[in-house]
Amino acid sequence: MSQDHLSDLRFDTLPIHEKVLAGIRDAGFEFCTPIQASTLPIALEQKDVAGQAQTGTGKTAAFLIAAYQRLINDPVEFDGPRQPRVFTLAPTRELAVQIANDAEILGRHTGLRIGVAFGGTDYEKQRRILEEGVDLLIGTPGRIIDYFKQGVFKLDHVQVAILDEADRMFDLGFIKDIRYLLRRLPEPEKRLNMLFSATLSHRVMELAYEHMNEPELVRIEPDKVTADRVRQAIFFPSNEDKMPLLIGLIREMGAGRIMIFVNMKRDAERVQDFLKANDIDAQAISGDVPQKKRLRMLLDFQSGKLPVLIGTDVASRGLHIPDVQYVINFDLPQDAEDYVHRIGRTARAGAAGDAISFGCETYVMSLPDIEDYIGHKLPVASYSAEDLPEIVKPKPRKRRSSGPRRRPGGADHNKRSGSRRRQPPRNNYEPQQPATAGPAHPRRLEIRNPAARAPSYRAASR
Repeated sequence: MSQDHLSDLRFDTLPIHEKVLAGIRDAGFEFCTPIQASTLPIALEQKDVAGQAQTGTGKTAAFLIAAYQRLINDPVEFDGPRQPRVFTLAPTRELAVQIANDAEILGRHTGLRIGVAFGGTDYEKQRRILEEGVDLLIGTPGRIIDYFKQGVFKLDHVQVAILDEADRMFDLGFIKDIRYLLRRLPEPEKRLNMLFSATLSHRVMELAYEHMNEPELVRIEPDKVTADRVRQAIFFPSNEDKMPLLIGLIREMGAGRIMIFVNMKRDAERVQDFLKANDIDAQAISGDVPQKKRLRMLLDFQSGKLPVLIGTDVASRGLHIPDVQYVINFDLPQDAEDYVHRIGRTARAGAAGDAISFGCETYVMSLPDIEDYIGHKLPVASYSAEDLPEIVKPKPRKRRSSGPRRRPGGADHNKRSGSRRRQPPRNNYEPQQPATAGPAHPRRLEIRNPAARAPSYRAASR
């Protein structure tokens, strides 16, 4: 973690038990991040907190440290199996796994047990661990409700309730499930409540005030929408130039973790096929990928074994993957907030990184809203069409077919007279600089392997 991204507050100056401090040292932490420095003193006094900060700034450690301190200070004896005393809800399976991994490190010396509950895999294994008894329950709403209704555990001993990435909970439609679970916990006054989110919208705050006990609101640089250290630039390629430009840029970037974002699952598969056909190791991650394969992809990407990860917006929230050097928006997102969350995958915890976007013919109409949201124009990058590499087209995918679906009466369900797939509207947004015209005094962004034969990109403020 970058030292200039930290506060002056040391963890060992806070009233934290030595067993928890030992876990903090194991994690390599010495000074608090701004969100930790602002929320931990409040939570350690057993006061509720609703915190907002950019992703990758240490929110997970903040609520885990406070939770461990509460459990150590207020021990409970059980006649039978332990029941959850810390209840943590996350919007995605990957985030639940990351929280559990961080909890293992920070709580290594406490003797407290951790259990996870998320869909897609390990149903019986998760159930068995929870039945044997856990102190910390971390998971996604659906699987937790499943086990709860079966009586695998009780929720009436919960001392700490945590909602992570609360705004994403709304985006994924979990709000009814969240309210169902929170109403099964002890009264808000009898527990410590912590809510953390990248944005504290009106609906998130409504949830906070409904299920928390007069939470103190903490905002860390709420008006600074994008990270300081993300170097941003945008190309304006034609749809035909997008793939050669992408492949050329990746070759120029060389070694390093690269995340590519597209808007639709089929486009993620298409990009993956093109990259592999051109000798670039890449994998596409989406909600349809089996859970074990998703986790393997993330582990390979985190370890550096997989250099390029392609995803839709399901992959852009809640994932803390260190040392992502480059984010490429192959498709501009249609929601301005998603742009911020995507580029937030790089420049995590004070590190530097590059975010490169393609304002193509199909999606460039989203650019004005994005620039209004982040409060500035994106620097325009240029390329020469003559420098684009020749690329190899992948072999067509084999289509899975289970036969035509029939309407009642024998009509073919797949044949619709005169119907056409709706295409995204074309736009009239014109960049202030043509895509092939470089600035008079170009400023080259920091790209590795500049000698490689690839389209070097240049950017200048508009």
